[in-house]
Amino acid sequence: MNRSLSLKRIRIGHSPDPDDAFMFYALAHEKIDMRGFEVEHVIEDIESLNQRARKGELEVTAVSCHAYAYLADRYAVMRSGASVGDHYGPILVRRKADGEPREKDSVPRVAVPGQLTTAYLIMRLYEKLECQSPTAVLRAPSRAIFTPFDKIFDSVKSGKSDYGLVIHEGQIAYEKHGLEKALDLGSWWCERTRLPLPLGVDIIRKDLGPEVMRSFAALFKESIQYALKHREEALKYASQFGRGITPELNDRFVGMYVNDYTVELGEKGEAGFREMMERAFSAGILPKKIHLEFIR
Repeated sequence: MNRSLSLKRIRIGHSPDPDDAFMFYALAHEKIDMRGFEVEHVIEDIESLNQRARKGELEVTAVSCHAYAYLADRYAVMRSGASVGDHYGPILVRRKADGEPREKDSVPRVAVPGQLTTAYLIMRLYEKLECQSPTAVLRAPSRAIFTPFDKIFDSVKSGKSDYGLVIHEGQIAYEKHGLEKALDLGSWWCERTRLPLPLGVDIIRKDLGPEVMRSFAALFKESIQYALKHREEALKYASQFGRGITPELNDRFVGMYVNDYTVELGEKGEAGFREMMERAFSAGILPKKIHLEFIR
């Protein structure tokens, strides 16, 4: 009995971003039937959550799709909660009028928000496949400067980095920082593969057992559906996590990453995830082939 009760207490990690906050609103405020679950919210940046998941510290957490390559033995993927870009995704920004790196043949310095972020994996794929092209933005393999995601703009503006790899709401706020978009990696991916780009997923630890895993996955889907049906109140809650962006930009960002794929990843979303893992392995970025396990 004690074990059963302990399994109902779930620590769930998510990032301090408007889209995650929007999805978790109904859970945070118990707007839906909690199915006997007691939820403790752990709010940290995505790279910290990636690292905590590698230690198995959280029962449920948002992680980068890239990070799941190192977590598949311990966690399964919930089919709800994914952040998926369809012809958009992480972007490379630079100072305006900086059409070239410091010197034509120099190694580009890129401020990167984390080693296990999907953005970094996709950038490395881009480099492997495109850097010899005369039209490539990165014309040589870059040097990553790992930088907290909220310091990326400063790194580029100060000249410490030639480019910034931007995730979260920075994807729509870069212009007000005097920067310009050099490349949309999500658009590049979709043109290459004809598939959407899964960036983040929510995963659940396998040692909870199939019954608890399925029950919590269903609860989380209900939370997302509630937010979509009660958009204004969920957006008001999510706006607390927007780090200075306007309500209009907050609404736009949530609309980008809380979509049909978020409610249910579906065959096309799963295909995009598998394609990314397969291409990353073939390119030598991942050390082994990855089996994706979804809660059904």
